[in-house]
Amino acid sequence: MAHIVLNRKKLKENYQYLDNLFNAGNIEWGIVSKVFCGSRLYLKEIIGLGIRQICDSRITNLKIIKSIDPSIETVFIKPAAKRYISSVVKYADASFNTEYETIKMLSDEAVRQDKLHKIIIMIELGELREGVMREDFVDFYAKVFKLPNIEVAGIGTNLTCMYGVLPNQDKLVQLCLYEQLIEAKFNKTISYISGGTSVTIPLIAKGLLPKGVNHFRVGESLFLGTDVYNNQPNPNLHQDVFKLYAEIIELREKPMIPDGNLGHNLTGDELSFEDEQSNDTSYRAIIDIGLLDVEANHIFPTSKNIKIVGSSSDMMVVDLGEDYKHYKVGSLIEFNLNYMGILRVMNCDYVDKRIMEE
Repeated sequence: MAHIVLNRKKLKENYQYLDNLFNAGNIEWGIVSKVFCGSRLYLKEIIGLGIRQICDSRITNLKIIKSIDPSIETVFIKPAAKRYISSVVKYADASFNTEYETIKMLSDEAVRQDKLHKIIIMIELGELREGVMREDFVDFYAKVFKLPNIEVAGIGTNLTCMYGVLPNQDKLVQLCLYEQLIEAKFNKTISYISGGTSVTIPLIAKGLLPKGVNHFRVGESLFLGTDVYNNQPNPNLHQDVFKLYAEIIELREKPMIPDGNLGHNLTGDELSFEDEQSNDTSYRAIIDIGLLDVEANHIFPTSKNIKIVGSSSDMMVVDLGEDYKHYKVGSLIEFNLNYMGILRVMNCDYVDKRIMEE
């Protein structure tokens, strides 16, 4: 059976490096756990690291986290849909928000549940995803401060996730100035300036992170060891915390191009092949994973000689190249994954989830 493996030792070492980095800068941080898709096995691993705050975009995942350790501070990191208001207040200690009507509903529900619900108000700084427009934010805060059972715990922004707008010192200084303006105008204390994500980490080493930014939400750099800002590996982190393994279920020498008139395949594509390969053959293996589990462009054979040459709903075909002598039916082929690859595999019930000690 195809399975994904989390390396406990490498995850712990990545966590320790990041925790030391943030502690040195007096920065609080939370782990973004949405890539786990609610896996109780893997959520226990990150809770065991010692983190005290976990952020997620799915209420069901926060519910699982609270069932494992009720003391973990849970943060719902997207504006809540109306139908989830009750669950957000019940399972999230804090939430990201941009709509007054939503915050008003959270306030009403928090009163009903006799709870104090924290909110981080997101400001639009150019990414054009969630965020209150800058010209509206003072009036926005004025209304929110009047709501009962709501604590305005922070101001935050999102960058890079949709259009790839990179954080820079200027944008983050703006964020800090907005926080100072709100505190001065309303005589309030805003605890968090949540301007940091994986993409912002390189600014720390360069001395470009404004001192006011005191909260990070980190997922990708922890799990993939990436320098997201420069789209390259971070040399201080492991890039292979996760590995995917798929079993060979057929292995034969076959022609390199198909025989017959070609129409559209399963995904609607019409493929073409070079005529000069018409007499060539290669050793091809079929493995027990397919497009239902993960798209081929999100996984990468660890052997440079192996190439993915085709996919259907529940099988992939790989060309073993010069490695064919090392494999047989029943052998496992190892893959690295990018962030979307992990997310897709973790969301698939047909791929087993396992832990590796070393």
